[in-house]
Amino acid sequence: MNSEAEPLDIWIVSDGKPGHLNQSRGLAEAIARHRPVRITEQAPMGRFEAWRLCFGMGVPQLDERPALIIGAGHATHMTLLALRRLHRAPAVVLMKPSIPMGFFDLCLIPEHDQPPQRPNILPTRGALNRMRPGDKVANSGVMLIGGPSKHFSWNESRVLEQVEALLQQVSADWTVGSSRRTPESTEQALATLAGERFVPAANTGPDWLPQQLARTETCWVTQDSASMVYEALTAGCKVGVLTLDEQADNRISRGVDTLREQGIVSAAPDWQLEAITSTAADFNEAERCAEVILKKGWLGSD
Repeated sequence: MNSEAEPLDIWIVSDGKPGHLNQSRGLAEAIARHRPVRITEQAPMGRFEAWRLCFGMGVPQLDERPALIIGAGHATHMTLLALRRLHRAPAVVLMKPSIPMGFFDLCLIPEHDQPPQRPNILPTRGALNRMRPGDKVANSGVMLIGGPSKHFSWNESRVLEQVEALLQQVSADWTVGSSRRTPESTEQALATLAGERFVPAANTGPDWLPQQLARTETCWVTQDSASMVYEALTAGCKVGVLTLDEQADNRISRGVDTLREQGIVSAAPDWQLEAITSTAADFNEAERCAEVILKKGWLGSD
């Protein structure tokens, strides 16, 4: 990367939801590892203003031109298209959009959403994220415990049985973390099982999870927390899934099931992760998508 080149502008349209912003930042930061860029964030336009710019007559063509406009979340879609028309810049949406996909220059859509095969659609393995591998600490392990969700029945005793089995059967320097969704009764039981190794969500900040995953060799995640499965893989962890009962067939479980079928993650009770045949170190969807965008020439050449 030529560090002396004039930085290019990447605009992120953010609806304020941390998960959506995490996806957009992950892509923008991956591009920034290849090109000098300035990353700025802005809120969506009002609905009327966005529609007027998208479909109104006499829209001015401005000299200001970002190199790329990206966003995730349904509330960002019309603003992405409005800015695309106003600034004549490519627009990338990081999800299956609620408006026709042909309006966007590129749609990064998780495989579990079953996107059609089109030139402007790139299927991804889960949602993009900002995780990066760090220096792994030997024999380190982390368990990430979620909570009730619309996709899975939360069976507290089943979760605790799996946590206890890991603590007893796998010799590792374990850390056990809860989430904002974890019931209080589950947290109390985890504190009893894991003692000082348990870190409740209330005692963590925004940097806790990235730091844990960067340094940890092995990560076990409850099945409801699919985003953490993909984050742990991106951070270079060997990943196992603590299983739950599904409410019904759903796209979240389909994505994780595909990873299991491909040998990328394992599931309880394969505690030693012996079923993993693929290398998780190569799992970096933000980097892969960034390389696809760079090959399109929207941001110039090396």
